Amino acid sequence: QVQLVESGGGLVQAGGSLRLSCAASARTFSNYVMAWFRQAPGKEREFVVFISRSGGSSIYADSVKGRFTISRDNARNTVSLQMNSLKPEDTAVYYCAAKGTNYYTITASEYDYWGQGTQVTVSS
Repeated sequence: QVQLVESGGGLVQAGGSLRLSCAASARTFSNYVMAWFRQAPGKEREFVVFISRSGGSSIYADSVKGRFTISRDNARNTVSLQMNSLKPEDTAVYYCAAKGTNYYTITASEYDYWGQGTQVTVSS
């Protein structure tokens, strides 16, 4: 069982930055690939970014490429999402997700564990 707890959300003006963090309780955090998803009101949960077990590989949604950066610290059981040049359309609840199987996917249902989410609001 893995518990994930996100933090770092908030209200920011367009063009600003936020850094989200996800703390995991996993016994061997490096056994899990990680991802961030987001869900805006009235919309489906949307893939944002994936990071491999080692952190050596990451894949971004086109909508955030060049603005968001994911990283992980396997010694501290954390994954972070640095979000720069934020836009109003980035407004959503952001979720951290973990998966034990070692392959890339953007499909939310294939992730085994989820955090409770953290709200990000970008004002124009």
